Amino acid sequence: MEAFKETLLSSFIVFENQLNGQKKSELHKLRQKAFEAFEKYGFPTRKDEDWKYTNLKPIIKHDYKIFHPKEQKLQLDEARKYFLSETDTYRIVFVDGYYASWLSLTTHHQYDICTFSALINRYPEIADEYVGKLINHGDSFTALNTAFAREGAYIFVPDNKIVDKPIEILHFTTPHALPAFQQPRSLLVLGKNSRATVIERHISLSANPVFTNSATEVFLHTGAILDHYKIQTDHYEASLIDNTVYQLQGYSVLNLTTASLGGKFVRNNPIVKLIESMAEAHLWGLTKIDSSELADHHTSIEHIAPHCQSNELYKGIFGGRSTGIFNGKVYVAPHAQKTNAFQQNNNIVLSDKATVNTKPQLEIFANDVKCSHGCTVGQMDENAMFYLRQRGIAADKARALLLLAFAGEIVDKIQLPELRQYVKRIFNQKNHIDFDFDL
Repeated sequence: MEAFKETLLSSFIVFENQLNGQKKSELHKLRQKAFEAFEKYGFPTRKDEDWKYTNLKPIIKHDYKIFHPKEQKLQLDEARKYFLSETDTYRIVFVDGYYASWLSLTTHHQYDICTFSALINRYPEIADEYVGKLINHGDSFTALNTAFAREGAYIFVPDNKIVDKPIEILHFTTPHALPAFQQPRSLLVLGKNSRATVIERHISLSANPVFTNSATEVFLHTGAILDHYKIQTDHYEASLIDNTVYQLQGYSVLNLTTASLGGKFVRNNPIVKLIESMAEAHLWGLTKIDSSELADHHTSIEHIAPHCQSNELYKGIFGGRSTGIFNGKVYVAPHAQKTNAFQQNNNIVLSDKATVNTKPQLEIFANDVKCSHGCTVGQMDENAMFYLRQRGIAADKARALLLLAFAGEIVDKIQLPELRQYVKRIFNQKNHIDFDFDL
C-alpha cells in the first residue's frame, strides 16, 4: 500500500505541473485539499469498520499507470456492440479515460449532455457552485478522485425540461492500455420538475488489471425525477469503486437500480440525502458473482427532512468462492418526523465456499416514523425444488426457475425493455441458463 501511495504522491506533483492556467482556480484548490486529505488518511484497512470484510491489498498491489498516452484505438464497429441498439439514446463515451467524440452523441440544445472537462472550461460558475459540495474527502477514494479527476460526464437539465431519450455513459478500457488506475468524475444536475434517465456502464476490453475509482455528485432540485441505472458486467481482472452522492430537494424522486454481475472487485457506495419534505428514494440492487469475485454494497440513506420516503431492496446470489457484503444504513434525524423507511437484503448462497456478510442498520432519532430493516442468507429452497421436480421439471431447470424468480423482483425495476433484456441475458449466462423465461 505504501508503494502505491508514493506513486500517487509523485504523480500528483506531475499532474499539478500540467495544469498551467488552472492552478489558481477554485477547483485546483479543492484538488489540493483533497490530496492533503488522502495523505492524512491513506488507504483504509480491515481495521476500519467500513472495510472490515473487504481486503484492498490484492487490488492495489499492481503497478498501475496513473497517466497513459491518449491512443484511443477503439473503433466504432467494436464499440457499437455495447451500445443500446434498439433504443435511441444520447451517449457520452470514454476510452482509456479520455473522451471519445467519434463514439459519442452529445447535445447543448435545451440541456447540456457533455463532459466534465467541458463543464470546467465552459461553465466555471456552475462548477464552483456544485463540484465538491456533496463528496466527503474524509474517504480516501473520493479524495483521490477529486485530486486526479480530469474527465467524466456532465449533465445539466434546466427547470421544467424532460430529456427526450435516455443518456448512456460508457467507460471503455482497451487492450492497448497498461494496468490502469482511472478516476472518472461526473456531475448531474436536474432542475425543478425535470426528468432524465441515465445508464452507466464500465467495460474493460483488456486482460490487464484495471482499477476504476469513480465519483459522481447528483443534485435533484424540487420535483425532479432521475432514473439511474448502474450495470456492472466487467471481466475478472477489473476492479471498481463507485462513490455516488445524491441530494434530493422536496418532491424529487430517485430510482436507482444497480446490477453487479461481474468484476474481480466491486464496491458501490451510494449516499442519498433527503434534505426537503416529500422527497423519495428507491434503491434496488441485484448481485450475481462466482469464482473469487467480490461485491460490496455500502448504502447510506439520510432522512434529514420530515415526510420523506425511502425503499431499499438488495438481492444477491453467490457461487464459487465469491464474497458478498451488504452494509445498509438508514439515518433518521430528530426532526424528520413522518419518515417511511424500509430496507431489506436477501441472499442465496450456492456454494459452501461462498461468503456473505450482511449488516442492515437503522439509526432513528425521531419518534413518529415507520421504519423496518432485515436480511436473510440461505441456500436454495429444498421444498420449492421438490415441488418443481414432482411436476416433471428437470433439476437444472427447476434451479434456474427459482433463481429467475428470486432475481425478477429487481430486474422488473428496469423500465427500458432493451436494457432489461440485456441484464436478463447476462444473468442467464452467469447462471448457465440456456432457455428463455420471462422474468
